[in-house]
Amino acid sequence: MTVNTDNEIFAFVLMPFDKAFEDIYKLGIKETAITLGILAERVDEQFYQEGILERIYRQIELADLIVADMTGQNSNVFYEVGYAHAKGKLCILLTQKAEDIPFDLKHHRHIVYGASIGELRTQLAEEMAWAKSQIDTIRSSRIKVTLKDATGLLEKSRFIASGTVDFKIDLHNETSNTSAEIDAIYFYSSKGWTLRQDGKECPSTDSDLPDFPARHFLTPPVRRLNKKSWAQVKFSAKRFLAFASKGQELKDSYRLTGKSLIRLVTVEGNFDYEFPLDVLLDEVPF
Repeated sequence: MTVNTDNEIFAFVLMPFDKAFEDIYKLGIKETAITLGILAERVDEQFYQEGILERIYRQIELADLIVADMTGQNSNVFYEVGYAHAKGKLCILLTQKAEDIPFDLKHHRHIVYGASIGELRTQLAEEMAWAKSQIDTIRSSRIKVTLKDATGLLEKSRFIASGTVDFKIDLHNETSNTSAEIDAIYFYSSKGWTLRQDGKECPSTDSDLPDFPARHFLTPPVRRLNKKSWAQVKFSAKRFLAFASKGQELKDSYRLTGKSLIRLVTVEGNFDYEFPLDVLLDEVPF
């Protein structure tokens, strides 16, 4: 890998090794990354002594960001993206055809660029700028925030359906320094959600962010994260889903998709972490 400075963001690129992707990589991905001060590399540009698979896995682990072209549903790329997701890496998925993105990955950030490198550059610049802001947030706060799990339960009466989502959000300090001191945690959402933490309803108010109408107060599990330490925030969120008038029937399941945001309020400033939400709510069978 090219030697980079401590502050430079490293984007590891996963894509088929095919000449048809050369301009897509060099003109669409690499040049776009350079304009944002991001180092983007593929494994075939690097010098290494270990096997190629070991090298790919190690670069995924070292990378700040993964950019993966899913065009053609290449099995190696799919497997490597799965590994990156399992490692909790920030991923931007690319494809020439929308159908190449599997259904269960469509809620992740992705770009459909067709045959246009210009379109790829335009959309990727926006996505990379967003990713850079998220990475800078993690570096500044020394806290990586990850949605560990979100499971849903559907509750139905004759005419009303409501759903409850149980959230587990991990806070990791992967650095060798103590994190910023956490004064409060806000969860930003759409309207209509009621949050509960430790059996108590969480205070809520109108949001100060235009993309999220409501915000909810969560109690931090700890004030600081020591180096290489971890903590977890657990809470549930409930909302009305549907109403069936006379003659209508409620569904047996509902899928909630969209995005949410966690804000850490610290003595060093506010740090925002955005993540996608895709939860299937259905009834528990008896």
